[in-house]
Amino acid sequence: MALRTTRATRGSDDGSTPVHPVDEVLSPPKLFGTGLQHVAAMYAGVVAPPLIVGAGVGLTPGELALLISASLFTAGLATLLQTLGVWRIGARLPFVNGVSFAGVAPMLAIAKEHGPKDALPVVFGAVIVAGVLCFLAAPYFCRLVRFFPPVVQGTVITLIGVSLLPVAINWARGGSPSAPGYGSVRAICLAGFTLGAVVLGNRLLKGFWQQMSLLIGLAVGTLAAFPLGLADFSAVGGAEVFALPSPFHFGAPVFDAAAIASMCIVMVVSMTESTADMLALGRIVDREADEPTLAAGLRADGLATAVSPVFNGFACSAFAQNIGLVALTKVRSRYVVAAGGGILVLLGLFPVLGSLVSLVPQPVLGGAGIVLFGTVAASGIRTLAEAGMESTSHTVLVSVSLGVGLVPIAAPTFYDGFPEAVRTLMHSGISAGCLAAVLLNLLFHHVGTSAGRSPLGVPPWQSSPPPPTGGS
Repeated sequence: MALRTTRATRGSDDGSTPVHPVDEVLSPPKLFGTGLQHVAAMYAGVVAPPLIVGAGVGLTPGELALLISASLFTAGLATLLQTLGVWRIGARLPFVNGVSFAGVAPMLAIAKEHGPKDALPVVFGAVIVAGVLCFLAAPYFCRLVRFFPPVVQGTVITLIGVSLLPVAINWARGGSPSAPGYGSVRAICLAGFTLGAVVLGNRLLKGFWQQMSLLIGLAVGTLAAFPLGLADFSAVGGAEVFALPSPFHFGAPVFDAAAIASMCIVMVVSMTESTADMLALGRIVDREADEPTLAAGLRADGLATAVSPVFNGFACSAFAQNIGLVALTKVRSRYVVAAGGGILVLLGLFPVLGSLVSLVPQPVLGGAGIVLFGTVAASGIRTLAEAGMESTSHTVLVSVSLGVGLVPIAAPTFYDGFPEAVRTLMHSGISAGCLAAVLLNLLFHHVGTSAGRSPLGVPPWQSSPPPPTGGS
């Protein structure tokens, strides 16, 4: 922590411009260690969609391994693009991109309609078009930032954390009902042990080692899993050492109108979530995500999504769990996340390395995930406190938005009777709550009240400096 502060401010000693912590370059060992933490935090989220879709289209184990490697490879490229940036592409924030889970259900529906043999080319064609749509729409979509005042941002950040907590709890039980020992006392105790290791690491360690507490907790939890019989080496034995991506391995893309429409809806949902995530991350790292930053970030989402199918990957969007890691470790350097992107590329090129990362049992990830995702929710609560909750309209906005966002978490089948477009939008608690918060902000702070409100929808007594109180 001290090193980061020194490097970030030392430029002022020689008259140069101080370096913002986001632009700080750490030493190679620290880049690798902290970058590896980001990979560990997101790994399960990256491999889950190709596992589900691959099983849905009936891929062989070899083809499934190729699909997973492709997802790791393209997630790494997308993360590098997002953090380092090219021209007006990339948010240049510590922003992790990976395979969007929002597209899993529509892709399975496409597989059911077209049959397993022809499904992937149709999926890839639809993803390419959706990515192009996102890229072209980015400069217009980012203008919605004016409808995201602090009270909306705080609500959405809180929802991001709360909606991810059930994922961590499921990991703590074992990840899947078909997994050996799912829900057993051993699995839950292992998750609790890992959680305790991460908490104690944060309490007892100092400096760099405190920032590495998550990775240390994951390592300690994995070691504890061996005597409990919850560690699996089978993935390492069957993995290839090196494999280059094979463009369009599953066939040339096929462009089907219905599939394209469904994936475009998914992309709009992903853009909404990415916008909310960038706003959240901007507040955490003390660098505001303004309109140009949002547009650049969405362009990176779109370009990565459009290119991903060439290497047999799927749509790419923000990974909210890594925002929690930034908040937890206080390491704000985008080059740390770029190092994580480089590691992901290597994992995609060297499947045997990816299999080593997969040794971390799901209950261990679950224990660490509770800290990560809870940290995101805590950041949202802090933002709400800064926004002020004295206003009745703020109280109603937050309460209703949180309630709407929790519906798909508490009752996953709640919207099953609605049309597919509605299900795609409302199935995500983040997008559902974000939509509710934006609409309520419009109602309370924009519609019919323009004379008494600030441009961002914040009451004048919060957006203007307080009147002088002294007699000087």
